[in-house]
Amino acid sequence: MDAGLVLYALYLGAIYGLMAIGISLLWSSVGMVNMAHGATFAVSGYGAFLAAQWFSPLVKAAITTTAWSNPALAVLLALTGIVVGALCGVVIYLIAFLPIHDKPNFAVRSLIITMAINLATVQALLWWFGPQQKSLPKVFGIGRTEILGMSLRIDQIVTILTTIAVLGLTLLWLRRSRMGLEIRAVMQNMEGAALSGISARRTALPIMMLTGAFAGLAAVLLSQTVFVSPTAGAIPLVKGLTIALLGGLGSVPGAVAGAVLIGFVEAITGIVPFLGQRYVLFVQFAVIIAVLVARPRGLGGLLDETRE
Repeated sequence: MDAGLVLYALYLGAIYGLMAIGISLLWSSVGMVNMAHGATFAVSGYGAFLAAQWFSPLVKAAITTTAWSNPALAVLLALTGIVVGALCGVVIYLIAFLPIHDKPNFAVRSLIITMAINLATVQALLWWFGPQQKSLPKVFGIGRTEILGMSLRIDQIVTILTTIAVLGLTLLWLRRSRMGLEIRAVMQNMEGAALSGISARRTALPIMMLTGAFAGLAAVLLSQTVFVSPTAGAIPLVKGLTIALLGGLGSVPGAVAGAVLIGFVEAITGIVPFLGQRYVLFVQFAVIIAVLVARPRGLGGLLDETRE
């Protein structure tokens, strides 16, 4: 298999994995399927677009060396996407969790509310920015580099490394910090955590901010190759949900495995002559259905059995 194809598959898996992990993490800890994840993705993309418009001239004026201005702008856009995504998580917490988390049928109620938030956000973005697509500056580079004799795209390498670093830091925070310990306790047993004095209301806020930050970072990374638009979050939301289901809803390792698998399926389908990009979604859903028919618990259940 060509090294460029493998890198492209891992690149797609990294972006889809950020969405799927956020959905799985929220479900396993709060018991909520966030249909506004796509809205968070789109809003974060526009936040990065506005930051690029406002601060790009300032960064270039302050840092005259081109070799340093692009990395500085890349960090700025990534941080903007993360912050805007986290703020969207706060809004979703205030609207779709706090008023109803202790009410009957919370999962269904929150599903409907977050779906309404998603639709309202798309309409608001269409009204404010219009239907025209926007582009972010290619701050991660547009060229290629030679590694072990292989020509690889720089932006894809940066995306994969950034995703690995962010997920590694998140895992370290979940394992080492007190808040991370409380979140893990809620993920394992919400009732037991409540009996131990851990408030679901208090732990839900950082969880939603974290998952929103993941969606914001994914928006910035994907916007290096596609455009920002009001409906830009639709496909990442669908793929994030399906990958979360493929991995076993609530299983973070399963979401990672599912994201890598779907990334490879999309990359390979795109180069098959009689399939191509037109049939990518069809092939992906066929693979997901086949896996779930054979393994109803998804890849996460398979990983659990392997560990046992």
